[in-house]
Amino acid sequence: MKIKNTSLFFLILVSISCSSPLNSPEFIESTEGRYLFNSDELIEVYFNESELNLKWRGADNIKPLKVDDATFFVKEMNEKIQFLTNPNDKTMYMVLVPKAAKDTLHYNFRKLKADEKIPSEYLNEQNFEKALAGYLTIKKTDSLDPSIRESNFNKSGYKELRDKNFEQALNIFKINMELYPYSANVYDSYADALRQSGDTLQAIEHYKKSLVIDSGNKRAKNFIEKYGQKN
Repeated sequence: MKIKNTSLFFLILVSISCSSPLNSPEFIESTEGRYLFNSDELIEVYFNESELNLKWRGADNIKPLKVDDATFFVKEMNEKIQFLTNPNDKTMYMVLVPKAAKDTLHYNFRKLKADEKIPSEYLNEQNFEKALAGYLTIKKTDSLDPSIRESNFNKSGYKELRDKNFEQALNIFKINMELYPYSANVYDSYADALRQSGDTLQAIEHYKKSLVIDSGNKRAKNFIEKYGQKN
């Protein structure tokens, strides 16, 4: 497999030797923008001195190799990409080039409209209502979508809690409660955030909700026994 990948990369390097890395103004205008990689993740396409660049998964300056005027090789994906307009919705897509002539072309990554945002962007802007609406839409479409895993929200919420970003932590845990209302852990986590932010009364209420689902939650029991009589 390593030999095949090396050979492919070498052939692409050879093929681009006669291609200019610069792109036309028309191409830049039509392709520059943000593309939906999955339900809550983006690929940003931008140009630096007319050369194509990508922002993806924390890397800000991925530089695809230009194969020809329409095709680029992205080493980080080990894929060739093109930018095509889908005839069905008249929208620009970043597509993965089929590896064999018999393979079907799929319109993989849709270009977003200028005012369109994904749920995590709304959450980062502390626009909780729109973030929640977006995640609920994802769940309705696919309840097993990786972007709405309970464990991911829990991990993210506790990171904000460790950084003393109480409001953001509470918002993240609220989303988890809305998405997974029958999970004891989501109420326990929300109660933790309330407790650390100083809201003992609400913490007690949500520890109680956790106990309804999981009566063996010792931490919740201990907190209620310790502080419940004082309030």
